[in-house]
Amino acid sequence: MTYHSTRGQAPVLVFDDVLLAGLARDGGLYLPQRWPTLSADELRSLAGLPYAELAVRVMRPFINGTIAEDDFAQLVSETYGVFDHAAVAPLKQLGRNDWLLELFHGPTLAFKDYALQLLGRLFDHVLRTKGRRVTIVGATSGDTGSAAIEACRDREAVDIVILHPHGRTSEVQRRQMTTVASANVHNIALEGTFDDCQDMVKAMFNDQAFRDELNLSAVNSINWARIMAQIVYYVAAATALGAPGREVAFAVPTGNFGNVYAAFAARRLGLPISQLVVGSNTNDILTRFFETGEMVMGQVVPTLSPSMDIQVSSNFERYLFDLFGEDAGEVRARMGAFRQSGRFSVDSARMTAIRTLFAGYRLDDEGTRQVIRRIYQETGELIDPHSAIGVAAGRACRRDPATPMVALATAHPAKFPAAVEAATGVRPALPPRLADLFERPERYDVLPNDFDTVKAYVRRAARVAA
Repeated sequence: MTYHSTRGQAPVLVFDDVLLAGLARDGGLYLPQRWPTLSADELRSLAGLPYAELAVRVMRPFINGTIAEDDFAQLVSETYGVFDHAAVAPLKQLGRNDWLLELFHGPTLAFKDYALQLLGRLFDHVLRTKGRRVTIVGATSGDTGSAAIEACRDREAVDIVILHPHGRTSEVQRRQMTTVASANVHNIALEGTFDDCQDMVKAMFNDQAFRDELNLSAVNSINWARIMAQIVYYVAAATALGAPGREVAFAVPTGNFGNVYAAFAARRLGLPISQLVVGSNTNDILTRFFETGEMVMGQVVPTLSPSMDIQVSSNFERYLFDLFGEDAGEVRARMGAFRQSGRFSVDSARMTAIRTLFAGYRLDDEGTRQVIRRIYQETGELIDPHSAIGVAAGRACRRDPATPMVALATAHPAKFPAAVEAATGVRPALPPRLADLFERPERYDVLPNDFDTVKAYVRRAARVAA
């Protein structure tokens, strides 16, 4: 299995090198050169398997030839052995054909754990094998940072620096990052938005001398290994609901397009997904694209669902590569136009094709509160604001009532206790292992949105540069 860049001007790599590279050297994102497929018989054989065993079978083709099968199986078993629920990613029924896929049973209570807990172990294994060390830099709108830190803390071959937008995460999200005392963990509260954090990380990767000096690597969903691991829970949910003999639809709250792109990738493998609904908050760049065919950057507005407060959806580039028939030159032109003018468009014929699979839906904060309240009244379930947007999007946009609609519950309600309590009157409690989170000392640095300042900080943090 080899991987190429969406922009066509970076070296073709195998999996372990893609893992360590993160962003391609031409600024593009890595994708498989040839997609594996799961036959109907193979999909049927996955139904009912333990999550870790299913995960190995789904991911094995992507790592083929770079990590020994027994080693990979052990890494996957260790990854999901630390999750709180025996099913790892349980399905919960909300209505006759409405389902919730609970993706918050990992160490940091968010869906990012499903990929990042594996990513940390993969880094450790590959770096030990190669006798190397890396400096991981990542941007987070709330959940990626804590999941990445939890996965990479105390690892000898890794230093990790996470940028979050100062004052724009929930307190639980911030504290899950900033209360980790490990010497290899560093937190930057950047004066700006998540998009500013994301731009800063990309700028560091595009500074080739700096990238090579510190052996930079990425944990954001620009790293293909993140997408690979997220494919698994779509396969698990769909086969549990009758695939391949039955089509399934998914509603995904997303800002960066990585989670929903993993669903698209699962469909490319052969999973019978009939519809993908993208849920947005007021920062609705993706919903506007699905409505108009034009991607137009706007101003980021703070909301109750901060992990989706994004106006530059990095992973959309992977979908563009598919949409334009893997024409890297076309992707470079579109992304160049977007960077220059803040917009690009897609012709009507391609939009017709896009809409056969995708739909977009937006929900503002008041609508989000109403959905949280309604779900609690109907089912007794507490859901967080991001998950509420997913539920609302699925119900509003579903095409076929006979097709199961699975909304992704991407975070535990206790990560956003104030919003949930305001909507329901019930304050969700953190699990016992996090009960003292608000008593733990914090450790982070507030920095201006200045490339040289951030670069100097990362250089000081990186033991590889010592």
